[in-house]
Amino acid sequence: MSQDREQKKNQFVTPKKQRNNLLIIAIAAVIAVSAVAGWLVLGQGESESDRYTRLASNHDEIRIDINQVNDGQAHYFSHQVGGEKVSFFVVKSVDGVMRAAFDACDVCYREKKGYRQDGMFMVCNNCDQRFRTDLVNEVKGGCNPAPLNRRVDGNEIVIKTADIAKGGWYFEGPKS
Repeated sequence: MSQDREQKKNQFVTPKKQRNNLLIIAIAAVIAVSAVAGWLVLGQGESESDRYTRLASNHDEIRIDINQVNDGQAHYFSHQVGGEKVSFFVVKSVDGVMRAAFDACDVCYREKKGYRQDGMFMVCNNCDQRFRTDLVNEVKGGCNPAPLNRRVDGNEIVIKTADIAKGGWYFEGPKS
């Protein structure tokens, strides 16, 4: 009889335990999915390989087709200099000028967070300072995007690899 009573008890207890376990699993899944979605929406899930287009040089310069970067959006690139990946962005500012800057500044470079674009502003991902795109290459120092020399040659932006190498110190070593 006691075995029979135990089986009847398990019939009523087990489903409740299973419901509780399923509820806990469902809540954990919702939390996990929400966390991942929030991470991606905030841009934190974007890997460096997704953000930067790696460029190879032709002799002593890099050439970027203007038609691929003249949409007013910041386009991020990297170039290997010695053992370091040097990152920069190119943006067509509101005044129609093609501009380039290292994805770093004199103040926050140690954090290696770079910039994001918000309309006509580049915003430091470390301190949230905002800088107008039409002042990139014009204003330097502080937390302004560090200028990168460039020139327009026909339908291409031309950047000398020696100029990219000059900004290598922004990207040396691990994040402190």
